[in-house]
Amino acid sequence: MIKVVSDEKNVRIDKYLASKTDYSREFIGKLIDNKLVFVNSKPVKASYKLEVNDEILIDDEALGEDNEIKPVYMDLDIVYEDEYLMVINKPSGLVVHPGSGNYNNTLVNGLMYYTKHLSNVGGDERPGIVHRIDKDTSGLLLIAKNNKVHEILADDFKNKRIKREYIALLDGAFPNGSATIDAPIGRDKQNREKMAVVEDGKKAITHLKVIKRYQHYTLVSCLLETGRTHQIRVHLSYIGYPVHNDPVYSKKECTSFGQFLHSYKMNFIHPITKKEMEFVCPLPSYFQDFLNHLEK
Repeated sequence: MIKVVSDEKNVRIDKYLASKTDYSREFIGKLIDNKLVFVNSKPVKASYKLEVNDEILIDDEALGEDNEIKPVYMDLDIVYEDEYLMVINKPSGLVVHPGSGNYNNTLVNGLMYYTKHLSNVGGDERPGIVHRIDKDTSGLLLIAKNNKVHEILADDFKNKRIKREYIALLDGAFPNGSATIDAPIGRDKQNREKMAVVEDGKKAITHLKVIKRYQHYTLVSCLLETGRTHQIRVHLSYIGYPVHNDPVYSKKECTSFGQFLHSYKMNFIHPITKKEMEFVCPLPSYFQDFLNHLEK
């Protein structure tokens, strides 16, 4: 156990502890995720801003070898691969990168087993990970094999040069053929674990187009103009047509499959060869079987 008394204010705790201890900011973040860092006897988040004389306790002994990120064999669904990058079809239920106590059952563990050629721009816990999709969202994900490729792809995401199309099944019969949802997203003021449309949030734009209507559901495609956390799920819930089976943003009872949201199509210019790349990924069987049932 390490005790530190803050002599600064308005500084993030993860940044402060990285400067005051021998631990990296990544390791401090891991301790915080596991609720092993306390301020005035209470666990805090990495974004906590310190006050002068805050008493910080770090339970660094509780984080043992079980939390090391290890290669784990997984039957990866590789849609495309070359010496620079990979495109993965991530199944619903698989977390993209380690955190919050899950260090052995993530896509990163499978990638580390499959190849030693992964970028490390995102830190030790996110090798190769340029962007992410939610645990229960399935579909296409880009992986960088070196830092140069990672940085180019990250810039392409930032400047909206990578186009992503999702397919979602909504609860309810959406009345219009298409819509654009332009509503800022930030942390939910009542529940910090969720996102919400809030006045002081970051700009978020989702373009929606109806593919097919069923009696109590609507199948739609969604194009992201921005990439906020839970953007599609928050926006669709906000307009009253939540993603079917969403355990967080739908008020209905949900199965273990999670939200019916799939990263269906991706277009980008290859960062090295400069070729135009397009990938399409079919719906997972559980999703497709449910649609087949609706057809009947």
